[in-house]
Amino acid sequence: MSAGEAMTVRGPNGSGKTSLLRILGGLLTQASGVIRTASEAGDTSEADERRTLVGWFGHQDGIKSQLSPRENLHFLARFFAAEAASVESLLTRVGLAAPADLSCRYLSAGQRKRLALARLQLVPRPLWLLDEPFASLDERGRTLAGQIIADHIARGGIAVIATHDPMPFDCRTLSLA
Repeated sequence: MSAGEAMTVRGPNGSGKTSLLRILGGLLTQASGVIRTASEAGDTSEADERRTLVGWFGHQDGIKSQLSPRENLHFLARFFAAEAASVESLLTRVGLAAPADLSCRYLSAGQRKRLALARLQLVPRPLWLLDEPFASLDERGRTLAGQIIADHIARGGIAVIATHDPMPFDCRTLSLA
């Protein structure tokens, strides 16, 4: 895959979609073969280096339940030295401006998914690995997720998306049997 491209990974439950994403992201070691990434920093096949290029969006949302959405994003901005000023605009974009100061333990599954989408955008990474990004989202949330992914691709990012849902834009498909 090249910059500005997306691919969906489709297959039945248990076919290896999540495992494939974890291997691509350097979170799981493959049994054989080599995964090579090319970036401005150079080519690498090292999992540790590959992880620095990856924005991960998995089943676990990575949200601290005791913190508010605003606090979660500010924490991540400090941790990754990201632009903290973008926190408010991200909260607005994902529809969490109103509950921005509510403890995340009170958020619905869809709201938590929206916060995970904001988190993904906060720390720029060229390769997004998304595992069922539309799950738990209502129609507006699915549209928003599709637009966020499309924007990432339009900026030259790459997205690999494990999903059962139709994509709102054209992309290649890898089918696992």
